[in-house]
Amino acid sequence: MPFADDLQRPEGPVALPDGSIALVEGGRGCVSEIGPGGESRRTVAVTGEPNGLAVDRDGVFWVADTRPPALIRLEPDGRFERVLTSSGEEPFVYPNDLCFGPDGMLYMTESGISDDDLAPGGAFRDDWRTVAIDGRVYRIDPRSLEIEPLTGGIRYANGLAFGPDNALYVAETLSGAILRYEWEDGSLGPASVFGNVNDPAKPDDFRGPDGMAFDVDGNLYVAVFGQGDVTVLDPQGEVMRRIETPGKQTTNVCFGFGDSEDIYVTEYERGHLERFDAGARGLPLWT
Repeated sequence: MPFADDLQRPEGPVALPDGSIALVEGGRGCVSEIGPGGESRRTVAVTGEPNGLAVDRDGVFWVADTRPPALIRLEPDGRFERVLTSSGEEPFVYPNDLCFGPDGMLYMTESGISDDDLAPGGAFRDDWRTVAIDGRVYRIDPRSLEIEPLTGGIRYANGLAFGPDNALYVAETLSGAILRYEWEDGSLGPASVFGNVNDPAKPDDFRGPDGMAFDVDGNLYVAVFGQGDVTVLDPQGEVMRRIETPGKQTTNVCFGFGDSEDIYVTEYERGHLERFDAGARGLPLWT
């Protein structure tokens, strides 16, 4: 049984201190909260077509919204504001995912291509492997809203997370790779390939890494869209195991709050939030 069902394009799960799970529903255009146990839910706000979510230390939600493309600041009572729609004169195309860094800054991926361009009419274009995409990572000051592009050239920048080594890890969906960037005071070093989550035994259809989360042992749990699993990479980037999900369109993963050893996984195809025993606690998120 799923932890919660009847969700429409769920993404971006975040565990909250009261045991509930916040997530976005792109199909309903809203940010939702699933209560402890999964039996209750509430709509925090209808924002547009949200895709990514992060929560700061004050309980404020930050939302990567795609239609219209914007970074949104959302209060727990539902009041929200589209605080950024561009980097300088360059408008956002597809804000994807968010996380806070050790410096208190907000880090956001920009995929570089919209759903309408990548999958017109809902079908992935034939040249998805080679289409020109300039995915990016931005650093944003949540107080001043100053924004700085840190890196580009990523072939569909997707999920991102800081590891226990303080490096920044970014999913490059079209290659299957997890990119690793040395990080120091907000500056990124050059990218290196940490690992690849695509299963060579599976058909070569559209698939690749989406959202991700670390456990306290430095293992990285990656939701692999189109492959129907959460692939776990060890601290050396090797595949440890694959946790299969009921549907193939696995989008994101988070750990339960505090001492929980459960992971919560969002999945488009069934409209589920699934819960699995990971056997480890999550690495605490920066807020």
